[in-house]
Amino acid sequence: MIAREGFGVVSFVTVLALVLALIGYFLGGSIAGILYPVAVFIFLFTLYFFRDPKRLPPPNAENLLVAPADGKVILIQDVPHNDYIGGPCMQISIFLSPLDVHVNYVPVAGKLEHVKYHPGKYLVAWHEKASELNERSEFGVKHPGGKKFYFKQITGYVARRIVYDLNVGDDVYAGQRFGMMKFGSRMDILFPKDIEIKVNINDRTVAASTVMGVIK
Repeated sequence: MIAREGFGVVSFVTVLALVLALIGYFLGGSIAGILYPVAVFIFLFTLYFFRDPKRLPPPNAENLLVAPADGKVILIQDVPHNDYIGGPCMQISIFLSPLDVHVNYVPVAGKLEHVKYHPGKYLVAWHEKASELNERSEFGVKHPGGKKFYFKQITGYVARRIVYDLNVGDDVYAGQRFGMMKFGSRMDILFPKDIEIKVNINDRTVAASTVMGVIK
């Protein structure tokens, strides 16, 4: 299944691949030998990138912190202060390579209290300042138990397009599909320090399925 956020790109690349193939057909020879593989590669890679596999949250997800994205855990650290959470907290960052599924999911159940988009720079996604300087969207969710959670879609050097369909006041659930980041990016998740963390640095996460923490 192709992600709906990618329909425009897939359509454009399909036309481009056909044009390249036609040019190769009419020119023939060594040119065709180059253009045919290029056309097939860009078409298949685009379909692969915008894949949208069905994901199901784990049982009792209302009391869990689930992964909002496929990728690799690159950071687990203490954060001195977060304005939305209102004090010190923990942060987990997930890096998405261009080969990962880029559809994003809400990591925790609750009421969406904060949504903000920031235009910005395009540092590589693992850069220590990417979370503060890159193009990003930020979300704050208040869990029914009263705890606050904060997460960000952050673009990287290649990814320059963030898509989401969340609004302040929405009731959300853990594992809810909400958007996409295109072509390599990062997700930051900030949460209270009393959440029991279930992942480690270099772990691979599966969006909506991997349990990253337990809400006590």
